[in-house]
Amino acid sequence: MSSIVYEIRGITKIYPGTAQPANVGVSLEIHEGEIFGLLGDNGAGKTTVVRQMVGVLVPTSGSIRLLGRDVRRDPIHVATYVGYMPQEARALNNATVGGALFCTARLRGLSRRDAARERDRLLAQWEIGALRDVPSSRLSGGERRLLRLAVAMVGAPPMLILDEPTNDLAPQRRRLVWETLSEMNRAWGTTVLFITHDAIEAERVIRRVGIMREGRLVAVGAPAALKQEVDRKLRLELFFRPAAPPRLPEALDVHELQPGRWITWVDRSEASALLDRLDLEQLEDFRLYSATLEDLYVHYTTG
Repeated sequence: MSSIVYEIRGITKIYPGTAQPANVGVSLEIHEGEIFGLLGDNGAGKTTVVRQMVGVLVPTSGSIRLLGRDVRRDPIHVATYVGYMPQEARALNNATVGGALFCTARLRGLSRRDAARERDRLLAQWEIGALRDVPSSRLSGGERRLLRLAVAMVGAPPMLILDEPTNDLAPQRRRLVWETLSEMNRAWGTTVLFITHDAIEAERVIRRVGIMREGRLVAVGAPAALKQEVDRKLRLELFFRPAAPPRLPEALDVHELQPGRWITWVDRSEASALLDRLDLEQLEDFRLYSATLEDLYVHYTTG
């Protein structure tokens, strides 16, 4: 049985001047060597949770322990064991890409020689060597995100907490992120917690998932186990011209993913009869397949 890296017990966060809590009674354990995905819509409270985990915010109530130590009482402990990638890092704006990596390595205790080696390793790993002498304030959104990823990984900390690591990235860069995280986990046993709202991407790498809705953690577990909630159903995806949505049976509850794209779920025993009732001339395409993590996400965040 793997040891517990993070132990979160009943944290609630209420920002001053607000009536609605950002988090309500969140309890969670992160185990050594796992890849954990925290999913939820914008405003669900995901970032507030991780900012409390790294000591940037103090919970209104509840407790957070990292490797047995209270985060609130021992903030240096977090900096020693956790590489944190926030969504924004304005402190890097005055540094070059290479300078940000070198200085971070020195702050984490590396000698000048080792810091230079670590800088060069990360520049190569994230394919940003050509940006070494570019001020971070001049980077594109995707380039800044890669720099923040690289900074979080300086010194190969045993735990990574990454807030939306693939936002602003082109598809090939997103693939690089997931491949790199998976390799670090396999080779070094790195524990990874990342925030995302993209359930399809998350399904590629996670071992366990937590789903948040309106500040609460509404589901936690391995995707295969959680999918049992929706596994008796099939996912039906409908594509059509947004200006001409299809007519559907009244009992069918659909969810709009985007204009011209709906999904719904049907019992396996009823799928054939439903397809016979659809007017296929109103559709550009349709797909019917087993439940995915995205279905699980929609189930818990819109139910």
